[in-house]
Order: sequence, then C-alpha cells, then structure tokens
Amino acid sequence: MSDAGFDIKKREKIEEKVKEPPKFKVLLHNDDYTTMDFVVKILEEVFHKSPAEATAIMLHVHHKGVGECGVYPAEIAETKVDIVHARARAAGFPLLATMEEV
Repeated sequence: MSDAGFDIKKREKIEEKVKEPPKFKVLLHNDDYTTMDFVVKILEEVFHKSPAEATAIMLHVHHKGVGECGVYPAEIAETKVDIVHARARAAGFPLLATMEEV
C-alpha cells in the first residue's frame, strides 16, 4: 500500500467522525399581553430581522400562535431564548420563547 492510499483512508475516517452540531429553531409564542411593537423590537434587536421580516413574523405568531425566529446551534439558540425572556420580564411582558431541534 502506498502512503497516498493510507492518507486517503485516514482522511475518510476522520471525515466520518466529524458531524455538524445539531441545529435548533427558536420559536416565539403568542400571548394576550405582550404588545406587537415589543415583539417586533425583539425580532429586530435579538434576531437581527429587518422591520418587514420582523412584522411578518410577529403577525404569523399573532395569527398562528407560534412562529420561528431563526435556526442556530444549541448554545446560540439558548442564549437568544434567555435574552428574550430577560428583556420581556424587564418590560413586564410574559413573552415565551422556546427552542426545538430541527
């Protein structure tokens, strides 16, 4: 066996072991108290959505009960959920954000 063949097989084994980390979608849930303006602000500031995207997502959440804000690796999704909860509580709103594996 040549050295080149060994390198290829070794590389294939390494590539088999490397997997993409799981992704999670962050969801916002509708409630009867959080204002639409606050939800749009959260979508713009935390999820970096344009005003048009933020409004569309907010309306989807309002009409369907839940809406997706984005898909992220676990740690980023957890951080965004925590930021949403902290900002909502500070503003006196019960806005709920959750994450779900894709």
